[in-house]
Amino acid sequence: MGTVLLVEDNPANMTLAVFLLQSAGHRVLSATDAEAGLALARTEQPDLILMDMQLPGMDGLEATMLLKADETTRAIPVIALTALAMKGDEERIRAAGCDGYIGKPMRYKEFLATIATHLPTA
Repeated sequence: MGTVLLVEDNPANMTLAVFLLQSAGHRVLSATDAEAGLALARTEQPDLILMDMQLPGMDGLEATMLLKADETTRAIPVIALTALAMKGDEERIRAAGCDGYIGKPMRYKEFLATIATHLPTA
């Protein structure tokens, strides 16, 4: 299993995602804003980052662009967590550098399957 960095400001979503990830055997790092998430990504080098798109201050799209522009974090897959499912959102999310996205509210089987496809295999 891998180390997953979860950047999420909603306590209920954070609790659910951490529970699902830990139940699946993953190590979870968490941050409630983009700045803390960027710092953790650089120091901890997680295997995968789950990035909420609507964060206070810097949003998830901007944070993902910074991760993908940074040589130390560029290779880490980023999956967007978003309640936005409007036409064009997936294109914007992918254009920012996200490797995939999970819609909210989260469906646990889809959530874990998406994570499994993006985690490097040992």
